[in-house]
Amino acid sequence: MMKSLMALLLALASLACHAGDPGKDRGIMVYGNADQEIPGWAIQADLPDGWTGDCCTYAKAIGVNLVLYQGEWTGKPERVMVLNVWPSKLSSLEAELQDDRHRYLDRDPKAKVSTLVVNNKAMTCRGVHYEGTDHEDDLVVFCDPGLATGVRFSWSMTLAHGDPKMADLAASFLGVVGQSTYLKYTDETKGKTGKAMVHP
Repeated sequence: MMKSLMALLLALASLACHAGDPGKDRGIMVYGNADQEIPGWAIQADLPDGWTGDCCTYAKAIGVNLVLYQGEWTGKPERVMVLNVWPSKLSSLEAELQDDRHRYLDRDPKAKVSTLVVNNKAMTCRGVHYEGTDHEDDLVVFCDPGLATGVRFSWSMTLAHGDPKMADLAASFLGVVGQSTYLKYTDETKGKTGKAMVHP
């Protein structure tokens, strides 16, 4: 099961950079204002058909910057894409990845861990696939838009192990991650993007 899933995810990663359709203007953006030495930031991504983006109700309630979900919000973590943005403090993207891996394995020492291949042309992103003993799979991707931005961010999604829609959900997830871009947020950013704005 693990090998077949990873083969599928590798294949999907190679297609992720073509997942968006700019003509549909289905973009979504979340931003944060400047804070001391950190410039204002904005993360823009494609919103898959049939998905809803939220930053100010459900996302705020669970302490994240943005959630993407299908149908009605249930409050359950499964099948929800989660965006977190934070001031970069660790030395590198690899350090972020290793810190996350250590914390996950501290909670679940017998979990299986493998690399998740991500294709983002705009910045360096590193992914990991956790297969937990709780029968849940966690897809986590860390991205670094550059030292000058002062921030790093992650996308994550939890899926029930053996979810019958895993292939489609993984494709949507990798598409969102692969199309994510960073913008320095200014008063002019909104007018330049032509995308739907989401405010934290």
